[in-house]
Amino acid sequence: MIVARYGLIAGVAMTALYTLLIASADGITKMFAATYAAPQLFALSGAIVALLALTAGRLSPARRGMRTKCPRAMAVRSAATVLGAVCFFYAFRLLPFAEVFLFIALIPLFTGLLSGPVLNEPVRPQAWAALMLGLVGLLCLAPEGLSSVQVGHGVALAAVLLGTVSMMASRYIGTRDDNLLPQVFYPNLALAIIMAAALPFVWQPMGMADFGLACLYAGLLFGARWVLVAAFKAMPAYVVTPLMNLQFIWMVVIGAVVFGEVPGMVVFLGAGLVITAGAWLVYDQAAPHIAVRRAERKAATLAAE
Repeated sequence: MIVARYGLIAGVAMTALYTLLIASADGITKMFAATYAAPQLFALSGAIVALLALTAGRLSPARRGMRTKCPRAMAVRSAATVLGAVCFFYAFRLLPFAEVFLFIALIPLFTGLLSGPVLNEPVRPQAWAALMLGLVGLLCLAPEGLSSVQVGHGVALAAVLLGTVSMMASRYIGTRDDNLLPQVFYPNLALAIIMAAALPFVWQPMGMADFGLACLYAGLLFGARWVLVAAFKAMPAYVVTPLMNLQFIWMVVIGAVVFGEVPGMVVFLGAGLVITAGAWLVYDQAAPHIAVRRAERKAATLAAE
């Protein structure tokens, strides 16, 4: 039980770190989307992340390389990652941050729908209630609401669906294979190869500042994806994904500092609801373990008497 408790704490901490890293990477994505096509960012960043994963694997004492016990699930994750990355890139170009992240708020609901049939992790009623509370909070982060349906909305919805598939595949692999680096290596290798093939058709000259940003993006993405894989291994998917909504908090800070977006009070209300929903889910995950420990202590006390 102690191991389970510390595993939960570690999972929450890793998910919070992931949100900071991925929000920073998303900020760079929005900068690039205004000037460059997707292959120009992803060919370079995918290659760098894959190289970092390969290097980390060689430096690891275990030296298990990039072998995976779930090649089919890894192929699904890689394909979904490539397609999802492209969709998110153009969603950032076509829509404001608030509208893109409103779609991201659907990921926990899609994950909840799939957790039972795919991962055999049925969602408890308390978790569904927390998921709905989190969705209400995220709606507050877009106080003006969605405008009429545009191409960008369809692209964002496709990105969310593909992102959900990638995350479910990550959880599936993580419960069967404790070698985490292949989950970072193969999706980014696929991203680099496919984007490199398209790069000659969209290439634009890139200055050193933009090249440096692309390298920084790759470093942030490597850290984020490795941490996320570890988080999915530590906790069920329906707990990790709502906690990922903490990235909205980081986006408020990044939006204000980098893009000059000053949020209103309704944004902070939404953020508070999202945090509450995440805390509720963590408690719901911990409650069974707490109840078992109490029962064990009570039984031990009665036996001693």
